[in-house]
Amino acid sequence: MTEPAAAPAVRLDLPSGERVTHRDVAANGARFHIAELGDGPLVLLLHGFPQFWWTWRYQLSALAAAGYRAVAMDLRGVGGSDRTPRGYDPANLALDVTGVIRSLGEPDAALVGHDLGGYLAWTAAAMRPKLVRRLAVVSMPHPRRWRAAMLRDARQTAASSYIWGFQRPWIPERQLTADDGALVGELIRNWSGPRLPEDADVAAYQRAMCIPSTAHCSIEPYRWLVRSLARPDGIQFNRRMKRPVRVPTLHLHGSLDPVTRTRSAAGSGEYVEAPYRWRLFDGLGHFPHEEDPVAFSTELINWLKDPEPDR
Repeated sequence: MTEPAAAPAVRLDLPSGERVTHRDVAANGARFHIAELGDGPLVLLLHGFPQFWWTWRYQLSALAAAGYRAVAMDLRGVGGSDRTPRGYDPANLALDVTGVIRSLGEPDAALVGHDLGGYLAWTAAAMRPKLVRRLAVVSMPHPRRWRAAMLRDARQTAASSYIWGFQRPWIPERQLTADDGALVGELIRNWSGPRLPEDADVAAYQRAMCIPSTAHCSIEPYRWLVRSLARPDGIQFNRRMKRPVRVPTLHLHGSLDPVTRTRSAAGSGEYVEAPYRWRLFDGLGHFPHEEDPVAFSTELINWLKDPEPDR
């Protein structure tokens, strides 16, 4: 249990001055911190690496103003959520997500996931389709596309060199927390496009990564993804992901993303048996929702409100 130490670093107010509601919800055998704003249909936002709920600060305001109940959760092991000794495989992490939907008392949610959060959003939509109303994925291909790209595309393998580096014991954790999380700031700036983040925002991510055990828990999902490639559990998961996504899906990507190549992400629509919309943001990198929050939020909200999203 890390909440007393984590609270000052992660229970932040929004840049707009709005005060989000911070609270904890129980799901799938653990406790998860959420930041909530607004009323209406639920939109659940899932962050990626090396971040926490704060990455959605602009979208929380925009979604609430548009008439949605916007909730950004900290994934297992990150931010204000529990740091458990195990449970970092994508199937279990996806059950965290769907469990939070149930704990919020909602029949379903529109899931919006970035990076690792996008991977989990794809997984949740395939595993628990009744709980996912719509799906929006940012900077992350479908899990089967990700696996194929990592194994067969030398350029994607090179772009994902940090994931291969995570397979070493202990060293990555020490690197992430050294010098007050300086590497976190370096990664975020290197992965962004020309519109670099504010120093204060980067500092928030660095502080969150330095909360005890966070670096280890942040890396564990990536260790599973690589180490399971040839293991029965990984092969079984890959087979499960053949199950098509049957909800309207919006796939968002930055044209300058150096981490996930556009070629790797494009084509994920083959796993969607529902309206699928691909949107490439020109001149943006791995964090389009932060690099151009107005354009991103406008695209997302217009799609959420569109009764015919296949147009």
